[in-house]
Amino acid sequence: MDQSAWSEVAAAVAVAPYPVEVLPADPARASGCLAALEITTRSWLGAVVAGTGGLLVDHGWLRVLGSGHDGLPDVATESDPAGLVVIGYDVMGGQFVWAHHEPGARPTVHYFGPDDLDWLDLEQGYADWLYAVLSGSLTRFYENLRWPGWEAEVATLALDQGFSVFPPPFTKEGQDLSVVSRKAVPLAQAVSFYQDAARQLGS
Repeated sequence: MDQSAWSEVAAAVAVAPYPVEVLPADPARASGCLAALEITTRSWLGAVVAGTGGLLVDHGWLRVLGSGHDGLPDVATESDPAGLVVIGYDVMGGQFVWAHHEPGARPTVHYFGPDDLDWLDLEQGYADWLYAVLSGSLTRFYENLRWPGWEAEVATLALDQGFSVFPPPFTKEGQDLSVVSRKAVPLAQAVSFYQDAARQLGS
């Protein structure tokens, strides 16, 4: 990985304030993913794709997509030909994408959360976003979506699982996540549930 940004990513992983697991990459799959995305390892996204099957950040709460791993898709498979690049999922069914807000603008990371059912522009490029994530930003970012003992519950999930929560976080009754019902479901199901709810509610 000559001129790769991986050394920068690895340095950020090494000093993260919470656990970060680097899933191994399959070289052939990584190469195909890089080609599909038309990026190089000089970028942070390219370095993550080439160097990892994905990153499990903060006890696995956030799954940053790389070149794929058993139970975790790769960036290219999850992304839209129109240029919307899915870069991560959280265990609550939230989704991070890297996309152009408007034609000609610098692409930024957006988050779709289960609590407000809307896209939030984080106004950060991919490298800035991942650096912030690896520097501890998730603690504050998710302060309203966590409950006492969440770390132990997340540890029981498979890579392809997330939580189904009832009442859901976007309802008044579901805002206190310490008293809701939680169960493990396929992560894709959790993501789809909130996307569908947003469409039905006109968010």
